[in-house]
Amino acid sequence: MVRERYLQQLDLLKKSVLSLGEMSELIFRDSMEAVIDLNVELARKTLALEPEVNKLEENIEASVFDLLALQQPMASDLRLVVSALKISADLKRIVGLSINIAKIPGKFEGGHIKPLIDTKKMADIAANMLENSLKAFETQDVELARGTASRDEEVDRLFYAVWVELIEMMAKDTSIISKATYLLFLIRYIERIADHCCNVCESVVYLATAERIKLN
Repeated sequence: MVRERYLQQLDLLKKSVLSLGEMSELIFRDSMEAVIDLNVELARKTLALEPEVNKLEENIEASVFDLLALQQPMASDLRLVVSALKISADLKRIVGLSINIAKIPGKFEGGHIKPLIDTKKMADIAANMLENSLKAFETQDVELARGTASRDEEVDRLFYAVWVELIEMMAKDTSIISKATYLLFLIRYIERIADHCCNVCESVVYLATAERIKLN
């Protein structure tokens, strides 16, 4: 009976992390849609989800501490508990960055200074990385984790290309500096989200193999 409850707690912990992952995907996707369409109403709805995320993270932390204090997990079970705590922290940071993105439409007046084609490509890659990093966690798929993290280079290349373009645009037309600055923040937030996805993938490799590696 005790063993059964212990396994149920581990399973619930994993499901809670995946639920937090689903929330992070939703908030990131909607925040980007709000920015691209300058949809202030969608941005407001996205911002309103932050307390729900905070509650999920608190529940995960409480589950982790209960398992560590009362069950004293060993070996692979301990790696799951540690990885769940670390992954939830990365997911919370992804949510925080997405919330920053969702604040941008409310500060923007008028249309964009340029089509956000490459910025959207960055966000699409980062969203795919987030989705696959969570799949890798759910299945403990090391190859998927490694392949997902390798896409960070694509995000970095697009980041530097857009960054250079925006700097050059500001140098030619100082009237767009305010809007361009928000776009510089935007691409930085997306780049950081991709980095946190790499961290999740590193946690997956540790969970599955007990090997600590750097993937980005």
